[in-house]
Amino acid sequence: MLVRTSRQQLVAALRALALPLAFSLLLTACGGGQQSAGPAAEPTAAAPAATSQTADGTQDSAATESRSITHAMGTTEIKGTPQKVVVLVNGLVDISLALGVKPVGAVESWIGDPWYDYIKDQMQGVTVLGEETQPSLEAIASLKPDLILGSKMRHEKIYSQLSAIAPTVMTETVYDWKENLKLAGEALNKQAEAERLLADWDARVADFKQKMGDKLQTEVSLIRFNPDHARIYYTGFPGSIIEEVGLSRPEAQRVKDKVVGQLTKEQIPQMDGDIIFDFTADWLGDGAVQKLREEWTQDPLWQNLKAVRNNRVYQVNEVFWNMSGGVMAANKMLDDLYRYFEIEP
Repeated sequence: MLVRTSRQQLVAALRALALPLAFSLLLTACGGGQQSAGPAAEPTAAAPAATSQTADGTQDSAATESRSITHAMGTTEIKGTPQKVVVLVNGLVDISLALGVKPVGAVESWIGDPWYDYIKDQMQGVTVLGEETQPSLEAIASLKPDLILGSKMRHEKIYSQLSAIAPTVMTETVYDWKENLKLAGEALNKQAEAERLLADWDARVADFKQKMGDKLQTEVSLIRFNPDHARIYYTGFPGSIIEEVGLSRPEAQRVKDKVVGQLTKEQIPQMDGDIIFDFTADWLGDGAVQKLREEWTQDPLWQNLKAVRNNRVYQVNEVFWNMSGGVMAANKMLDDLYRYFEIEP
């Protein structure tokens, strides 16, 4: 009995010594190559592989395969189809939902409580992670995501911290919705869905152009009033869509190397066009935006604008035209264009 007990103690001791060594070797094998963004990048924790089975009980290869995603901050390895996704950009929230992926956590919408009206029914139970410009790292980590979607434009400074939480994929901008859709489709393993959404969009754009005919020569002005200044949108989300559907822009707004221009009151004439689309939003809720808008629109320079004299200034939905920046918002903006130009979709 004494000898048998000694052998059990010996085996237990050997097992105790072997386990830390095996665990160390496992970490060495799994820890490398998860994120790459040049010398400054930090490695991330390995993403858990999604698991699924086919009808015959075998493992689905799409759920376990490793994919390299090249993005604005480097290259990220993602295993399978992410199941717990955190989204840190408003436009990517829209895009994720359109791809059939409900995030476990997301930054709050610019206006709404806490989500835009058009997505709030799909966002029930999603954890709010703060603002797009300052998401909570602690809240993100608590969700234990297997993928984080962000943007270099917003989150470059915290990329290494995000990457230490989970594999992180970054878009270049927050407004290039078509490129962002393609990248999100890759990261979420939803390439086919992304291609379908883009094909549907292309068909709608072709239909709009064909039905518009000579109306495409209409010069469209894109403006917004802020609490302390007014803006013209040259490119960005709304500008890119106006260009893609074939509409013209006033000469003063044919600027390719800037997203927006800030105006003084003396520059009101630059806001003119055959049509003015105004997507002013009082998102601070203090009335300052509307006060400035009223002041400017009572000015003789505004009253003399062609679009004003012809009663063709339209105050449009600020979320669809500017704040959201996703594929669903793009289609809602196109819905508005059909309506304002009196074209049957």
